Amino acid sequence: MSTNNQEREALNKAEFVNFIHKNNTNMTKADIERALNLILRGVEKAIENGHDINIVGFGSFCVRFRAARDGHNPKTGAKIIIPESYQVVFKPGKTLKDACNN
Repeated sequence: MSTNNQEREALNKAEFVNFIHKNNTNMTKADIERALNLILRGVEKAIENGHDINIVGFGSFCVRFRAARDGHNPKTGAKIIIPESYQVVFKPGKTLKDACNN
């Protein structure tokens, strides 16, 4: 594994489905994509309905409030106010952290 983030390859959804299929040939790519879509929609709906998601070992999805704050337009340098918002935060679990560090 590379220690430099710039050398890591990012997989898009189709590439991720292919990656999973290489290690799970008992499932079709279509089945894997349907399962992935189901999980992603489930995470979205749970967050939308006010739930945090904790998957032991993998990580947690939760919503955090960010207060309004001052900022700058990077193109013009003009001061702007960044409005308050809620943001989804992912905190990796121990198993995922360990996989990243091996």
